[in-house]
Amino acid sequence: MFSKLFKNDKSNQNLPDDFQQTLSQHLTEYRSVTFPDGLMNISTLQGMKLTTEFVYINLEVPFPCKTELEQLADELTIKIGQPIKFTVKVNVTPVRKHNLSGIQNIIAVASGKGGVGKSTTAVNLAYALIDEGAKVGILDADIYGPSIPLMLGLKGVKPTSTDGKLITPLKSNGLSAMSIGFLVEEKDATIWRGPMASRAFDQLLNETAWHDLDYLIVDMPPGTGDIQLTLGQKMPVAASIIVTTPQDIALADAVKGISMFEQVNVPVLGIIENMSYHLCDNCGHQSSLFGVGGGDKISADFKVDLLGKLPLDIGIRESADKGISPLFSNTTSEVSKQYRKIASTAAAKLFNEYDARSPQTAEILFKEI
Repeated sequence: MFSKLFKNDKSNQNLPDDFQQTLSQHLTEYRSVTFPDGLMNISTLQGMKLTTEFVYINLEVPFPCKTELEQLADELTIKIGQPIKFTVKVNVTPVRKHNLSGIQNIIAVASGKGGVGKSTTAVNLAYALIDEGAKVGILDADIYGPSIPLMLGLKGVKPTSTDGKLITPLKSNGLSAMSIGFLVEEKDATIWRGPMASRAFDQLLNETAWHDLDYLIVDMPPGTGDIQLTLGQKMPVAASIIVTTPQDIALADAVKGISMFEQVNVPVLGIIENMSYHLCDNCGHQSSLFGVGGGDKISADFKVDLLGKLPLDIGIRESADKGISPLFSNTTSEVSKQYRKIASTAAAKLFNEYDARSPQTAEILFKEI
């Protein structure tokens, strides 16, 4: 099949037949956690081009996976003896049916309790998805304590509207963002009653001019009460991610978070264990300040994936306070690599396990509780 595609594509005519055959074999044989059924089973090869420096492979993929394809290019370079580079088009489609305009998939990031770094994780997850090749927005659903404006370096900035009906989301490093913190003073939002907060969130979601987003990350308010359940029902959420720390009390609340999403029939993509360990700047010693193995235990007990473990790092806190993500301030750091790995793993899992075309994927149901 691939040899026919190569020969019919004029951009491949300067590639030797034996080279095309060898390269196509490596591509069809490639398997990984991200591509369990094979890279070429869910991707489309648009053609190849030989230049004086590289062989460019033009590929269309259904979810962002830039880092893995860069690693694959390095592997193929060694195997083939010719420098390889991928040019990638990311074509994300909705895994659940919904009527929201400008958004393909909504992913809710939640925690059973506050103080576990949920908002920081949500912001850096959004930036990591952009880094991996996706178009992403973030919605601050924490009506009572919006922190997204500060973390994006947009505190005090007010959004505008081009038509007087829909609000234009603000932008930060390519990330589209909306928060109640852009519209009202923080002290005013904290005194709203539940129904007011729910209506405000509904407006933020439906009256923002979201444009061409592959993913909308929703930073949920901490907890598992009525407001969280209401928000979970109001959004056509494709899937959710639970953020916790290894601390016993946080793990107990993370379990409640999993149960909450089960009640509203929202799949849980997995757990992110934040503040998993502290790495000493001086000696490199790794200390588990909040316990060990909590995320692994929840993962095993509830059969949800542990998407990754993030360290307790002062750099993450300092970056958040300054409105700068470590994915920009130190792109090659271990923390940045972990965020990108978590992002691509979550996107791949969303497609592979909850793709609307899969016969194993049930329709999501919204019910009154």
